[in-house]
Amino acid sequence: MTAREGILQLQRQMNEAVIGQEHVVERFIIGLLADGNLLVEGLPGLAKTRMVRSMADNIEAKFSRIQFTPDLSPADILGEERVFEEDGKRVAAFHKGPIFGNIILADEINRAPAKVQSAMLEAMEEKQVTVAGRTVKLPELFIVLATQNPIEQQGTYPLSEAQKDRFLMHVEIGYVDMESEFKMLKLLQEERYLPKHIEKRLPQALIFEAQKEVAKVTIDDALGHYLVELVFATRYPVRYSKQLGVMIDVGVSPRGSIALQKCAQAYAWLKGRDQVQIDDIQEMIHDVFRHRLIISEHAELNERTVDDVVDIILEQVPLPKGYEPDEREKMINRARA
Repeated sequence: MTAREGILQLQRQMNEAVIGQEHVVERFIIGLLADGNLLVEGLPGLAKTRMVRSMADNIEAKFSRIQFTPDLSPADILGEERVFEEDGKRVAAFHKGPIFGNIILADEINRAPAKVQSAMLEAMEEKQVTVAGRTVKLPELFIVLATQNPIEQQGTYPLSEAQKDRFLMHVEIGYVDMESEFKMLKLLQEERYLPKHIEKRLPQALIFEAQKEVAKVTIDDALGHYLVELVFATRYPVRYSKQLGVMIDVGVSPRGSIALQKCAQAYAWLKGRDQVQIDDIQEMIHDVFRHRLIISEHAELNERTVDDVVDIILEQVPLPKGYEPDEREKMINRARA
């Protein structure tokens, strides 16, 4: 089995386990290919946990679920030094916490206080943890899939900008259509009476091979400059229009540029291409910018969302030379509008 065949099989198995969320499953796969963490936001009951579990079940990996609560401490996540007796001597040893897994479900991450959220920063960025002066490496395959509820505010602690920036993408999950929900009910009924069958799990070696192939996907200089200009439009919006200038308070960080390129490469690879196209960048930009771009109070009062502002950026940043639509395509687009 090639790396591509293995990844496509994983995607298919996840879509069979979570009906009607193909877009979100694709984002999970892209996060895995780009070796990045995901923040998943959606109302209760939309299969966020099931989706993470389906990924872990179909990979040769250790799954850890951390239920974030207000009384959680950093040691509950990272681990701690413990002292025990051995041959009459007191010996200190490091006891690993649940963070030492491959697929980490950080369930309702915004329910834990800031000190616990901060404990995740080093792990998510450097794949290591430091406890009592000891630095311990995390597994090579390590991805945090964090969930949060968009409507519950009581008893929650909003993620800091530094914490949010560690996530590769912010993925929103919504309701499925009626036919998909009917199929979901049928699936749950079958699972109740039939033993769960999982095909051969995807070896980690194939995931690492796929990640190497993704890193080799090329992006030409014209598209590279276009990608960077999309980021700079969030930092210097007045250069593009007064409208954009009053809508943005804080722009996207350099980490956002890196994330957008990685996601575009992963998306192109998943579609069977070895070179990034402009559509790949435009397809991924909302998920990459959604948690990094801070819009102004003026924009919020005018009922503008971050996604709305990103749409305006895409309209106002000029396309690179050679990628502009021809006159016939412009006429068709105007007619559709």
